[in-house]
Amino acid sequence: MTAVDSEAAARPGPADGAALHGKVAVVTGGASGLGRATALTLAKAGARVVVADLDERGGREVADLTGGHFTSCDVSDPDANRALVDFALEQCGGIDIAVLNAGVATGCGLGDDFDLARYRRAMGANLDGVVFGTHAVLPALRARGGGSIVATASLAGLTAVPLDPLYAANKHAVVGLARSLGPALAPENVRFNAVCPGFAESRIIDPLRDMLSGQGLPIIPAEVVADTMLRIVTGDGTGECWFIQPGREPEPFRFRTVPGPGRTADV
Repeated sequence: MTAVDSEAAARPGPADGAALHGKVAVVTGGASGLGRATALTLAKAGARVVVADLDERGGREVADLTGGHFTSCDVSDPDANRALVDFALEQCGGIDIAVLNAGVATGCGLGDDFDLARYRRAMGANLDGVVFGTHAVLPALRARGGGSIVATASLAGLTAVPLDPLYAANKHAVVGLARSLGPALAPENVRFNAVCPGFAESRIIDPLRDMLSGQGLPIIPAEVVADTMLRIVTGDGTGECWFIQPGREPEPFRFRTVPGPGRTADV
């Protein structure tokens, strides 16, 4: 049994029997948390994985576990995203799946604690990283006749978050991007979806652990998010935003219809 098998084999569900053999997957933010779990799950399902992260030590460890490749990448830099795609093409010959997962906590609000550098860092990773990553990877997916892009958003992209409005803002933007690009890219056989987990196991929640524990709020295992990623990648939906909450089966969020001219009924 390989290292990746020993870490993931005991997990039942979509990861078992999903066929991604011959597929190449790029995972940003793959050194830890949700990215690490997703890279392991995709590798178990047969994909060749390219792990991208600024954490070289953690990223190389995940690449070794998956039998894949690692490259350093600052997703907030358009050139770095293009270099990531070039690296994947050089090492693996193509790209079929892009999991745009890299993200950071905001660390400031809009009052006296506003910090321009922190704001730009959060928007750069959480929103620009998805925009630049999508722009960079699209030609590679088109060259394969299509593919799948999954962006990590958050439950903060589906609801109000008074304690961190800036984080909610960039995650709402990712949700809007997924809903819009899904149908826009469908004619090219490129699917674009998002995952929107609640409090899930990752570095982002480190400052919140005591608060979550004190309120009795469970933390979603990273593997649950990874298995949902796999369900999306191997499914046929597009423009969907899958919510993930403890005690509920992950599924696409059902958005209310925006009222149009002349509509009188409640929607």
